[in-house]
Amino acid sequence: MRYLPRPRELEAVRARLLRGPVTALLGPRQCGKTTLAQALKPEHFFDLEDPRSQARLDEPQTALEGLTGTVVIDEVQRKPDLFPLLRVLADRERATRFLLLGSASPDLVKEVSESLAGRVGYHHLGPLAIDETGVSEWRTLWLRGGFPRSYLAEDEATSAQWREDFVRSYLERDIPALGVSIPAETLRRFWVMVSHYHGQTLNLSELGRSFGVSDHTVRRYLEILSGTFMIRLLPPWHANVGKRLVKAPKLYIRDSGLFHTLHAIVTRVQLESHPKLGASWEGFALEQAIRLMGVANPYFWRTHTGAELDLVWQADGALWGMEFKYRDAPRMTRSIRAVLRDLPLKHVWIVYPGPEPYQLDDAVSVLPAADLPDAVNGPIA
Repeated sequence: MRYLPRPRELEAVRARLLRGPVTALLGPRQCGKTTLAQALKPEHFFDLEDPRSQARLDEPQTALEGLTGTVVIDEVQRKPDLFPLLRVLADRERATRFLLLGSASPDLVKEVSESLAGRVGYHHLGPLAIDETGVSEWRTLWLRGGFPRSYLAEDEATSAQWREDFVRSYLERDIPALGVSIPAETLRRFWVMVSHYHGQTLNLSELGRSFGVSDHTVRRYLEILSGTFMIRLLPPWHANVGKRLVKAPKLYIRDSGLFHTLHAIVTRVQLESHPKLGASWEGFALEQAIRLMGVANPYFWRTHTGAELDLVWQADGALWGMEFKYRDAPRMTRSIRAVLRDLPLKHVWIVYPGPEPYQLDDAVSVLPAADLPDAVNGPIA
């Protein structure tokens, strides 16, 4: 299997390790966390899916006490009883840095945030981004998604099969390993149903009626999918502008390849003729923008009168926005003009699949997907 270097992510993790005693590298399974950690050349490596590492950590204090350098513990969510000990060691072992790799968020594994409060820094690693695959390969990345084994597969059929196997393993093995007792087929049907709401605002009651369960159950299922980095619940941006605003989050399948698997899309021809083409593009471009622009707290904006913006965030003391359109030549719309009147946006990009950037307004420009890695340097004329 070919390896794609990820220098941006590697430097970010190195910086985190220098700042504090414990760093949690979080992201979905198979996104490359272990490979990235090994590239750091740690002095000690424990894999909690390896029986030998499990046996060594049966007596965790004996195994970990006195170690120096970087200590990696992979799939740490499988042994939450380690966290109280790590708190003690983080305070005591000044020459040690602990790098914890996890496939579940702190909200889902509450022991992380509770036991290591004030001692742990987080870095989220997603699947591959455009700057890591090469900007000329973004269409392949869109179709196959960013999980390395899916993206690097020898052909589309092999990639699709890998993703189908990933979904099965996630439901049948990974979810039960978190102590969640939901039948795999039930959660898969819910996940498929949720994928039809991709890019739409969340309506718990509607989801519950469609699936025949209570709002509470819907929340629990969504918490599991969100906490294991399979879906994104994008919150709305609120500002006091005298407008009636949408208050529910928008829902996205985070990896475009998995979105296509849930809709039985295997080839580019099938994608281009599928009714979910525009929604697929929006989700793919949104995730790439969040990663490449370094958006820590992403939001969307929508009023009840129809003005909306797919992505809003704060950075460098200003408010920025992006819209994602699968069109040949996006133009200025009444919705964007309304957003510019309502929000003090420094700049808005409209990201599209075409080849050329161009300006629509002093504060609005059209940006090819391939140019997303350069957008961090400012508006492109």
